[in-house]
Amino acid sequence: MTYSTGLTGFALRRIAGAVLVLVALSVIVYAVFYVAPGNVAQIVCGARCSPTQVALVHDKLGLSDPLYLQYAHFVQGIFAGRDFPTGTGALHCSAPCLGQSYRTDQQVTGLIIAKLPVTGSLVAGAFALWLLIGVGAGALSAWKRGGALERLLTWLTLAGTSTPVFVIGLLLIIVFCSTLQWLPFPQYVPFTDNPEQWFWGLLLPWFSLALIESAKYARLTRSSMLETLAEDHVRTFRAYGLTERAIVGRHALRGALAPVIALSALDVGTMFGGAVLTESLFGIPGIGRQLVESVRTVDLPVVVGVTLTTGFFVVLANAVADVLYAMADRRVVLS
Repeated sequence: MTYSTGLTGFALRRIAGAVLVLVALSVIVYAVFYVAPGNVAQIVCGARCSPTQVALVHDKLGLSDPLYLQYAHFVQGIFAGRDFPTGTGALHCSAPCLGQSYRTDQQVTGLIIAKLPVTGSLVAGAFALWLLIGVGAGALSAWKRGGALERLLTWLTLAGTSTPVFVIGLLLIIVFCSTLQWLPFPQYVPFTDNPEQWFWGLLLPWFSLALIESAKYARLTRSSMLETLAEDHVRTFRAYGLTERAIVGRHALRGALAPVIALSALDVGTMFGGAVLTESLFGIPGIGRQLVESVRTVDLPVVVGVTLTTGFFVVLANAVADVLYAMADRRVVLS
C-alpha cells in the first residue's frame, strides 16, 4: 500500500466516522433539550397567558407532535427546508434550516451566520497568538533546558494553565485599560466598519484566550522537543558539528510539530463553543454570548441550533486533526 492511497482511505474513514458522530449528536441534543421539564409554550407565551392562549402557542410551535416527528421535521429542514405557520400563512425556511426562534421569530440559521464572523475573528486572532507564544516559549524552554530561563518559562506555563480565562481577562482590563490607560475598554466593531477599531477592540480578548492556550502548547512543544533532542539522529548531528541552534530549528522543532498541529486543529473547533466566558466578559456579540442569552430566555431552537453548530465544528476539527497528524507522521497511515 502506497502512502497516498493509505492517506486517502484514512481520510475517508475519518469523514464517515464524523458523519455518524454528527447524526448521533443531533439525536442526543434534540432529545435532551426538548424532553427537558417545563412548559415551553407557557414560557414563550408569558405568565399572564390563559390556558387557551398557551394551547394556541403550543400548536403553533409544533409541540403537539410526537418527539420523533418533531425531530424528523427538524432533519427535513436541514436538508430540504421547511415551513413555519404564522397565523395568516406560512413562512418558508430554506435549507439548511435549524428552526425558528421562539422569541424573535427569526430563522436560527440566519442568527448563527450573523454571529459566526464575530466568533471567527476572536478564534482566528487568538489562534495565531497562542501558536506564536506557545510554540516559541516551548522551543526556547527546550533549547535553554536546565537554565534559569527554562525554570521561568515553566513557572509561567504552569500559572497560565491553572488560571481561568475570566481572571486573565479581568487582569488585562484592570492593567491596560484602568491603571496604565494604554487601551480603551474593548468594544467590538465589525471589520468592515472600521478595521483599526476592530483590531483594538479584539486585542485584549485575543490575549485572554491566547495566554491560557499558549501555556498548554508551550508544555507540549517542550516535551516533544526534548524527546526529539534525545534521539540518536540528533546525537549524530552534534557529532558532525552542527550548532545547537541549527539542530533545534531545523530538526527538533520540525519533529515536535506533529502533535502541535493535531492539537491546534482540535482546539480551533472547540474554541467556537468554548469562548462563552470571553465573549460575555468583553461584550462580544458572538455565538457563545448568543447561547447564553438563548438559555436564559429558554429559546430552545436557538439553543439546539447553536449547540449543533459548535458540535459540528468540534467533530470537523477532530477529523481534520487526525488527517493533519497522519500527514505529519506517516507511521499513522502505514501502521
